[in-house]
Amino acid sequence: MLNTTFSKTLFAVTVLAAGIGAGYALSTWRMAAGGHATPAVASGTTTAAAAASAAGERRILYWYDPMVPTQKFDKPGKSPFMDMQLVPRYADEGGDTAGAGVAVSAQATQSLGVRLTAVERRRVGASIDAVGTVQLNERDVSIVQARTAGFVERVYARAPGDVIKAGAALVDVLNPEWLAAQHEYLAVRRTGDAALALAARARLTLLGMPAALIEQAEQSGQPVALQTITAPGGGVISELMVRQGMTVAAGMTLARINGLGTVWLEVALPEAQAATIAPGQAVEARFPALPDQVVRGKVAAILPEGNRDSRTLRLRIELPNPGQRLRAGLFAQVSIAGPQRDALVVSADAVIRTGKRALVYVVEAPGRYRPVEVQLGEQYGDRVVVRQGLAAGQQVVASGQFLIDSEASLQGVLARSAEPSVAAAAPAPTGTAVQQAASTGTAVHEARGTVVEVDADSVTLDHEPVPALQWPQMVMPFKLADPKLARGLQKGQRVLFGFTQHGSDAVLVRVAPAGAAAAASGAPR
Repeated sequence: MLNTTFSKTLFAVTVLAAGIGAGYALSTWRMAAGGHATPAVASGTTTAAAAASAAGERRILYWYDPMVPTQKFDKPGKSPFMDMQLVPRYADEGGDTAGAGVAVSAQATQSLGVRLTAVERRRVGASIDAVGTVQLNERDVSIVQARTAGFVERVYARAPGDVIKAGAALVDVLNPEWLAAQHEYLAVRRTGDAALALAARARLTLLGMPAALIEQAEQSGQPVALQTITAPGGGVISELMVRQGMTVAAGMTLARINGLGTVWLEVALPEAQAATIAPGQAVEARFPALPDQVVRGKVAAILPEGNRDSRTLRLRIELPNPGQRLRAGLFAQVSIAGPQRDALVVSADAVIRTGKRALVYVVEAPGRYRPVEVQLGEQYGDRVVVRQGLAAGQQVVASGQFLIDSEASLQGVLARSAEPSVAAAAPAPTGTAVQQAASTGTAVHEARGTVVEVDADSVTLDHEPVPALQWPQMVMPFKLADPKLARGLQKGQRVLFGFTQHGSDAVLVRVAPAGAAAAASGAPR
């Protein structure tokens, strides 16, 4: 009896040992095939050891709430901000070792239409294109005046706007004072007293009588009653203030003549562009009225007073006018060539201007982009000079950078660039959600969900995961940007919605039934 009992006990122990061995062998085979075991979960909280096991012994830097990615926690648990578990942040996801960059998958890069361009060193010059208007040269002006009082006997066929040559007759004037002095001079001259004759001649000169008129009286022996006043230089008569029969006084202006040998071209330039111009720079002017001619001149002056309304400065350009084809009022297209210099340039499309600073996204590695603050200089066409922040040969994003910038803002990458201590706190994205840049620059995220509850100012949704924010599937309330968005929503309804983040709040900006939205876009439901 004792032997029978012992045999049964021995058999049971043998079977139990065989089962343990088979279980260990099966577990070892599964570990070799699957790579790692299933993590342990206790009371809904993932332990640090289980998380490390689930990640294949990946090193965990910290835990964080995807809704508030900048807040770090040193152990797992439930988020104090939302009713959800904290998510581990691993070292190989671009935390402390990857720097302040944004990771974008190859598929997302293709869908965003990301285009790269190189930072180059080129020879650039301050060539400025502007428009101007021809004006008369105010430095080339002649004023015709009466030297003594008299009477206008004749006015030649002249009028304002007429172009005359130098020496052209303008008016005949009778000068009684000159006439009396000439009689006296001729009488003294006939006496043979050389000293008195010289004194009388000097008196004619002091009265303003021209030397040619005195010589005419000496040769003819008769006084010259009328004086013909002529133009001292050629040009256009801009003013003619004398008429036949009028009395003129000494020093009275009879005509104003503008020379046409050179003209001025007046150009208005913005303050920033005018600051790069200096007198003497070469200019090329093209006129619609003269399609076959290019007139070359130079900058004569930059006028000291600007226009307060248009915030421009005026440039005065002097142009030659040999054939007098350039006329006042003509419109011209002006090209001002500046000095050439070597500079570091980048495509203007690659620069994001925020109002306070300028950013570009530099390619650190395939699929990884880092925001860099740059200092810009002048812009020449589609290229802008970079004074600080980049180096020649670097690749930067020229298209699609606004969506990358939205993703960087969500991950706090820009803040990490300025504050290295925060750089380890924000996770690098593993994917890019469907986003669009709103007018305010805030990213709009799209997701699907089911309506749980509808209130006056919020809608509670059971939504699917949002990869861009690393949100898992959960039930949470969304504030309404407009109460009208909640009209027609019913509990249990499937919807496609878009939302933005404002601090710790998620704000619903659009919502539509999932079936209708899919049909409108042609996407499968």
